[in-house]
Amino acid sequence: MDLPGPIHDFLLVFLGSGLILGGLGVVLLTNPIYSAFSLGLVFFCISLFYIPSNSHFVAAAQLLIYVGAINVLIIFAVMFMNGSEYYKDFNLWTVGDGVTSVVCTSIFISLITTILDTSWYGIIWTTRSNQIIEQDLISNSQQIGIHLSTDFFLPFELISIILLVALIGAIAVARQ
Repeated sequence: MDLPGPIHDFLLVFLGSGLILGGLGVVLLTNPIYSAFSLGLVFFCISLFYIPSNSHFVAAAQLLIYVGAINVLIIFAVMFMNGSEYYKDFNLWTVGDGVTSVVCTSIFISLITTILDTSWYGIIWTTRSNQIIEQDLISNSQQIGIHLSTDFFLPFELISIILLVALIGAIAVARQ
C-alpha cells in the first residue's frame, strides 16, 4: 500500500499506541475478561501492521485465526472461570512480584539499549535469492511461504512469541 509519508507515519503511531495500550491492559487489568478483550485489541493491531507492508493475506489470516478464533476461545474459557475463587486469595504485592518486575525491567532496558546501539543500516538483506525464487514459483501460496520464511520472518517469529506468552498466561490463570 503506497501511502503518503505523513499518513503512513500516523497509521504506524496509531497502531503502535493501540498495541502498547492493549498490552498494558492485558498485564495491568485485574478483571480477566477485560484483560482478554485487551488481548483482542493487541491481536487486531498486530494484524493491521501487515496492511501497510502489502501483506493483505497475512493480515486477513491474522484477523481470522488470532482475533476470530484464539481470542474468542480465551474469552470463552475465562467466562467459565469462577470469579469469586479467582479474587479470594488476591495479594496486592508479593516477593515474587518484586523479583519478576526487576527481571522484566532489566530485560526491557537491555533490549532498548541494544536496539538503540545497533546500526540497522549496515544489515545486508538477502534479496537476490528471493528474486530468483519468485520467478520460478507459480502459485501465490508458494510465494507467501517464501515471503514468510524470508521477508517476514521477524514478524512471524514475534507472533509465535506472543502466542507462547499467551499460552503461558493461560496456564498460569488455569492453575490458580
